Amino acid sequence: MRTLRDTTRSTADVTYDQMLEKIRYDGAYPTRERAETVTEVVLSALGRQLSGDERVDLAAHLPTRAARLLTAEIPSPTPLTGWSFVKDLAARTGGTPATTRWDTGAVLVTIADLAGPALLDRILAQLPAGYALLFGRAELIQAA
Repeated sequence: MRTLRDTTRSTADVTYDQMLEKIRYDGAYPTRERAETVTEVVLSALGRQLSGDERVDLAAHLPTRAARLLTAEIPSPTPLTGWSFVKDLAARTGGTPATTRWDTGAVLVTIADLAGPALLDRILAQLPAGYALLFGRAELIQAA
C-alpha cells in the first residue's frame, strides 16, 4: 500500500477522512467508526505526552481535526514510557494491552508518516524510551 507521503500532495492536503482510511486499512478495522474511535483516543493520549515545539509542529502536519484532538489535552508533567503509555491507554479504554498496542501502532505509524522523519526524530528525542516501535521504527539502544 502507498503511504500518505507517496502522494503528490503535501501532507497539509491530507484530509482527516484520508488519514482515517489509512488507519482503518493498516489497523484492519471493520468500520470507519472503529478507526475513528481508536484515532481519537490515541491522539488525545499522545497530546498528554508531547509538549513544546514538537507538539506545535506535529499539530501543523496533521489535518485540522486531528490537530485539535492532539492539542486538546494538557501535557503531563511526567511523560510515560512507551509501555506505560499503552498500559495507561488500555486502562482508560477498558482494552487489553495487546489490542491497545495494536491500536496505538495503527494510529502512530500514520502520524509518523505525516510528520516526516526529521520531526519524528525530534518527537522521539523528547519522549521517554519505548515509543519508537509504536511509531513503526526500530529502537536502537547503546550497549552498556
